Amino acid sequence: MSDLPALPVTFRPGRTRAVLLTAAVAIFVVITVVAVLLEQLGPGERLSFVLTAALLAGVLLLLSRPKVVADESGVTVVNLTNKRRLEWAEILRVNLRPGDPWVFLDLSDGTSLPVLGIQPGIARQRAIADARALRALAEARATPDPEAPRD
Repeated sequence: MSDLPALPVTFRPGRTRAVLLTAAVAIFVVITVVAVLLEQLGPGERLSFVLTAALLAGVLLLLSRPKVVADESGVTVVNLTNKRRLEWAEILRVNLRPGDPWVFLDLSDGTSLPVLGIQPGIARQRAIADARALRALAEARATPDPEAPRD
């Protein structure tokens, strides 16, 4: 299929990531500048301001982490706090239904895996295109059932 993306390919919510990274930097800079400019604060209070700013920025950086990396041998799903490697044969279906917050993968072990790297939050059309591309890749690389009759 010529409409398949070239591998390896990374899917991630680009606009959402840009907003989160910008907010993380802005929050850290503003709170740190406030800590430095407030003359009545002691060193310990200034440090607590900077540590709070770092904590808030860290949470926003964590929220910007999700992505999906597809390569020849499978897919790596990186969500907020975990990372999972899947072979193409493990992915039965790629789902993004109306109202879903992100893509879900139906897996061969009977479970479903959320894929936060493709989410229709800010860029709905991009998420739909990414979900279709991942679905096409999964279907193209699915191994046929060895018990299926061959023509």
